[in-house]
Amino acid sequence: KMVDPTLAEMGKNLNEAMKMLEDNQRKVEEENEKKYARKDIPGPLQGSGQDMVSILQLVQNLMHGDEEEETSQSYRLQNVGEQGHMALLGHSLAAYISVLDRERLRKLTTRILSDTTLWLCRLFRYENGSAYYHEDDREGLLKICRLVIHTRYEDYTIEGFNVLYTKQPVIYISSAARTGLGQALCNQLGLPLSCMCRVPCNTMFGSQHQMDVALLDRVIKDDVESGKLPLLLVANAGTPGAGHTDKLGRLKELCEQYNMWLHVEGVNLATLALGYVSSSVLAATKCDSMTLTLGSWLGLPAVPAVTLYRHEDPSLSLAAGLTSSQPVEKLRALPLWLSLQYLGHDGIVERIKHASQLSQRLLENLKNLDFIKTSVEDELSSPVVVFKFFQAYSNRDQTSHAAQASTIQHPIISNERHIYDTFNQWLGEQLAQLVPASGVDVVELEDEGTCVRFSPLMTSAVLGTEIQDIDQLVDCLKMKIPVLTSTLQLREEFEQEVRRTVSLLYIEDLGWPGLGVVRYNYHSDGKNDDKQEKELEKINTELLKKLNELESDLTFSLGPEFGGQKNCVYIGMVTEDLDVSELVETIAATGREIEENSRLLENMTEVVRKGIQEAQLQLQKANEERLLEEGLLRQIPVVGSVLNWFSPFQASPKGRTFNLTAGSLESTESTYVSKAQGTGTTPPPTPTSSLAKQRLPGQKAFKRSLRSSDGFSETSSISHCDDLEKMDQRPPALSPGQEEGPLETEKAKEQKEVAQARTHTEDMHSDRSPPDGTKVEDQASQR
Repeated sequence: KMVDPTLAEMGKNLNEAMKMLEDNQRKVEEENEKKYARKDIPGPLQGSGQDMVSILQLVQNLMHGDEEEETSQSYRLQNVGEQGHMALLGHSLAAYISVLDRERLRKLTTRILSDTTLWLCRLFRYENGSAYYHEDDREGLLKICRLVIHTRYEDYTIEGFNVLYTKQPVIYISSAARTGLGQALCNQLGLPLSCMCRVPCNTMFGSQHQMDVALLDRVIKDDVESGKLPLLLVANAGTPGAGHTDKLGRLKELCEQYNMWLHVEGVNLATLALGYVSSSVLAATKCDSMTLTLGSWLGLPAVPAVTLYRHEDPSLSLAAGLTSSQPVEKLRALPLWLSLQYLGHDGIVERIKHASQLSQRLLENLKNLDFIKTSVEDELSSPVVVFKFFQAYSNRDQTSHAAQASTIQHPIISNERHIYDTFNQWLGEQLAQLVPASGVDVVELEDEGTCVRFSPLMTSAVLGTEIQDIDQLVDCLKMKIPVLTSTLQLREEFEQEVRRTVSLLYIEDLGWPGLGVVRYNYHSDGKNDDKQEKELEKINTELLKKLNELESDLTFSLGPEFGGQKNCVYIGMVTEDLDVSELVETIAATGREIEENSRLLENMTEVVRKGIQEAQLQLQKANEERLLEEGLLRQIPVVGSVLNWFSPFQASPKGRTFNLTAGSLESTESTYVSKAQGTGTTPPPTPTSSLAKQRLPGQKAFKRSLRSSDGFSETSSISHCDDLEKMDQRPPALSPGQEEGPLETEKAKEQKEVAQARTHTEDMHSDRSPPDGTKVEDQASQR
């Protein structure tokens, strides 16, 4: 069929026009969508998404931070070896396996879970046990508590907390347990805090970090008689602080007697995998449940903790949450399943044995160090080493303290312990900073106070600690011990020197690790408190600045950021060659100089102000006198000009100048006469206080002189030879107790004899001299 060309052309144009209109409409709609897009969508989610490279770059920046942060604060990443890569691979595989079909997923998760549970039970000598894998290390104990509640209260599943009214459950934990463990259990179980009983540790016999079994027996009897139900006992195989193990054998007998559940946790459970296990830790294999933290023991990142338990009723385990019917939750064991196969039995034992060898190496070195006190459970095999700096009193101090024991025994003991806690806190922080690979940290113990703890089972696999790190730790400790002893000995001397100085105030701060705290005591003259406080802050701040400008090995600071005293100078650790008297004298002299300069500036300001007022009065008076001298006619504009032309009036210009040196007003007549400004009187020299005694070249401030010491190196004596000769050429000004050398004695005698001869000759000439001076002049010329 023929189509009209005109109609065809019109149709073509129409289609093009419609297409253009549709494109324009589409563009308008897209612009409207962009215009009315949601503004609450975060930036990274806007648009069509980001590429993988940008996302990974963002993750890398978040992990490592900026370059400025790296330079300002050093950090140490976990030592992730190949076994760590296997653990990380397990998480990725778990996500991939979870998308399999249900039947295949069930078979795979059952195999992984059963294999891992069997391997752990064999490795840690826990036969016929089940395993629960959890992220939080306290979650396993929480599920065990629910299992025991379901077991001991048969109607708990139906009636819930109502059955607990008849017999209140009691959970017993050691006073050396982890902080906040009991409160966390009560909060999660919905129990009051009265259901938690803290059992004290031994006080008379045995380790002071072990649970008192006899006292626990009496407490359980009292609870049973009062109608309560003893439910569960949490024991330690390695306390969190000192690493001691409770008497698990006796505790197990006690739990069987009262039908209680015994749960054990602690770092010493890792030694169950070794060939030789101590009897105290081996008793943990008979307990009802135990929690293992394999991630820190073996250096495996992001692996779950494991709670091994024995129970015969699987329905109660399911009700307590120890088992799950969801296959995905069983995949928690996959990272451990891969890592254990990669390490093997030898690899696992080697890592745990290496940690034990590190602790033994450190313990052997600490025995040979003075002023270091160790606290270990077993010197032959102790996975945790706890030590502290401690210096006993000397014989003189013991006598003085024994004489005053009846009056000030308790304050001395408390202050002494507080000081040692502060020093050991500083020591632990210094060692951790100098040797970060050692993994040492500071721990607070109830009886020993603040101590330094080395627990390689928790840190060595993660940080990659080696034997050379332990040797470096011991070397750093040897360098810090003399500093600690010197500071502790000079601390009392510094306090006495400051208290004897009038212008200084000693601030007692037992929490400061250093020589002490001092404040320059500003003498106010009737000023209000605010102005006095500002002036005190100004003087002590300037004093701190001046002290830091001196060439010394001491550190002066404003103290800690939080909890410190205001307007004080904190002095850090010192060495044994410190001259305390010179230090205190320098602080006092510097403070007085700053105060005098401040007062001089205030006085000068007041004098200048009064001088200006007086100058204004004198100039006004001089102007009035000039008017009287000139007369009234000269003040009339026209008449005055004519009169001044016929009879000029000569008047010298009078002004005033203020002499800052004399603090007085002077006339400017001499300046106009001499056409130059006079300098006035010469100002007196500014009195400068001798802030430090005379030191030899190269000797820093506040150091005792090398001359007073018995032995000093030959190089030092040679280097100072020229200076000593120059000092000997000058007339010596000897102190009362100073002796003269043979050369100096001979020179002094010769000078004395010459002086006597001259005196004798002058006396003779004075007696024989004639009245007139001609003969004397002739004699002098002849001479």
